[in-house]
Amino acid sequence: MSGNQSRQDAIKAVTNYTPASAPLNYAEKGVGEIFGSNVFSLKVMEERLPKNVFASIKKTIETGGKLDPSMADAVASAMKDWAVSKGATHYTHVFYPLTGLTAEKHDGFLTPDGKGGALAEFSGKLLIQGEPDASSFPSGGLRATFEARGYTAWDVTNPAYILENPNGTFLCIPTAFVSWTGEALDKKTPLLRSNQALNAQAKRVLALFGRDLDEQVQSFAGPEQEYFLVDRNFYFERPDLQLTGRTLFGAKPAKGQELDDHYFGAIPERVLSFMMNVEHELYKLGVPVKTRHNEVAPGQFEIAPLYEQANLANDHNQTVMTTLKGVAKKHGMACMLHEKPFAGINGSGKHLNYSIGTKSLGSLFDPGETPHENLQFLLFCAAIIRGVHLHGDLLRAVVATAGNDHRLGANEAPPAIMSIYLGEQLTDIFEQIKKGTCNGCKTKGELRVGVDTLPPLPMDAGDRNRTSPFAFTGNRFEFRAVGSNLSIAGPLVSINALLTESLDYIATKLEAMDLSTPEAFKNAVLGIIKEIITKHGNIIFNGNGYSQEWQEEAARRGLPNLKTAVDALPVLTSAPVVEMFTKYGIFSERELASRQEVYLEQYGQHLVTEGLLTVKMAKTMILPAAVRYMRELADTCASLKSVGMDYEMAVLEDVTDKMRSLKKAIGELEVLLETEMEDPLEKARYMGDKVIPAMLKVRECADALEDVVADDLWPLPTYQEMLFIK
Repeated sequence: MSGNQSRQDAIKAVTNYTPASAPLNYAEKGVGEIFGSNVFSLKVMEERLPKNVFASIKKTIETGGKLDPSMADAVASAMKDWAVSKGATHYTHVFYPLTGLTAEKHDGFLTPDGKGGALAEFSGKLLIQGEPDASSFPSGGLRATFEARGYTAWDVTNPAYILENPNGTFLCIPTAFVSWTGEALDKKTPLLRSNQALNAQAKRVLALFGRDLDEQVQSFAGPEQEYFLVDRNFYFERPDLQLTGRTLFGAKPAKGQELDDHYFGAIPERVLSFMMNVEHELYKLGVPVKTRHNEVAPGQFEIAPLYEQANLANDHNQTVMTTLKGVAKKHGMACMLHEKPFAGINGSGKHLNYSIGTKSLGSLFDPGETPHENLQFLLFCAAIIRGVHLHGDLLRAVVATAGNDHRLGANEAPPAIMSIYLGEQLTDIFEQIKKGTCNGCKTKGELRVGVDTLPPLPMDAGDRNRTSPFAFTGNRFEFRAVGSNLSIAGPLVSINALLTESLDYIATKLEAMDLSTPEAFKNAVLGIIKEIITKHGNIIFNGNGYSQEWQEEAARRGLPNLKTAVDALPVLTSAPVVEMFTKYGIFSERELASRQEVYLEQYGQHLVTEGLLTVKMAKTMILPAAVRYMRELADTCASLKSVGMDYEMAVLEDVTDKMRSLKKAIGELEVLLETEMEDPLEKARYMGDKVIPAMLKVRECADALEDVVADDLWPLPTYQEMLFIK
């Protein structure tokens, strides 16, 4: 196809591919030996800390009790010695600002000894608190730009770890990031607050079931991470991929994902080598990655971990994203985490598997073999149903970005309407309770496939529904609306909060009832479940979320359909959301307002960048290619006429018309981009309503030219090349 050098280089990179490093030898050093080898884990702490210090730290981690600051010096000394033994020269407090990225500032252990030498020193004070410059991080008005002070605070619940670099290693300490006034400037602080609030209310409910716990009730998460890989020869020829993470131009190729031949297919050698390298690095950091496979779209893949405590899962997911991008470079590829890097094929999400539980009780969303008799499970399940019904608009708001707008609502991702899929078994149980009886439930069966040599398979009580944004999947819920590029902290905070509010409501009602006998207790619990299903059961939908019928049915049910990020983000400062978050100390009203402002500004600025780049690429790359092709066609016409031959002018006229349309569309977009607005919401709405359609018009004209301009003149790597050369 293309005569561009980038394609030739990419083909050469594939055909001449050799692994970036020596083959991994797990026979020599097994996964069990590698896993967590760079983590300052409880096991390492037990070996290196005095017994009383270790006992105190372990108690804080496991029960959520207050950290004893007097233990910090001993921990810091042991942590420093361990890190230095691993070759570390520096340490950093790792935090997660509102950019959604991972931030770090490195400081050296080295301290002059006054005698011409140096010592490696690290105190408890330095461990507990750092002071990065907070002036250039988004705050949404929580502080003035000239007020630079911010603090990082050691998160003892997540272990420190060593990151390796070709030239050495450094110690990473997970931290929260707050302003001088103590307000959250990050993603972690609200997550820790929400876990604390959830623990308190869940324990109230569990106490009524006779379960007085010393351990914490924690939220757990397992985010499935989807991503695309593109050869770096193409990546560096695409300014749009470099600056925006997605292709602003690109005609549809002759083949996409229509044949479903990529999904779960054999993984290409270079990609598999990359995946193995990623897993090896993550194993060392204690990230329990479990699954790897081809995804639906060509060039798309997935990595998924096992379940972990939510705060740790959040940190680990940030590490996964960073590792994917870093390792891809070593293998001559670029990792794309944008929700929709390529038009016309599936985008990437991050399915967030969520549950709550304790070490002793396991998942509180585990129905057991007889879910209709499991009152505890049914009550916690009802709490989620109530919470999602009351705050479905919040769940939409916390996944609202310019990138995710390309994905939500298409036939590849859940709709923007929040609903819950329970499956046939649970839906039937709740319907029975609603009617006043509960006599049984659909049981799991045995699946026989009609081949004698194949064993019978245990069959679940219900099928899965991939169109649901919030689906029950056996012993957890799966929130499928999260974008691939997003931090999972925001969704986790919101699910924790809405569940906390519902558990508070349930506990308060139960505590006021007669629970003196087992029968009275059972009737009280079933009564509350019945009330919740009656009031909030219209959030349950087991059908096709992609259908137009569901859009109409959801409207009749009164479920919000916030189609764009601009529609959704104002929910963050709505009265019910403010009341819920402030009641449980998760966000202050100022913190919520700041986040809304930050996310609206990010939405608007993201589209400004895309708009300006659309104009530049169209004017400096695509129009010149069309002009060159027109000149070739005109020269051919003139040459043929000079020797007395007729030449069909239709091709030249077609290219000329398409180029005129492109120039007109560029001019219209340029005019729109000249408008300046101060209010973030007004600007975001203007960008969504005016600029996005104008960008799409420019793209439509440019993609039409791609289909007719000579391939060797086209300046951009095509979809066919980027998606299929691996």
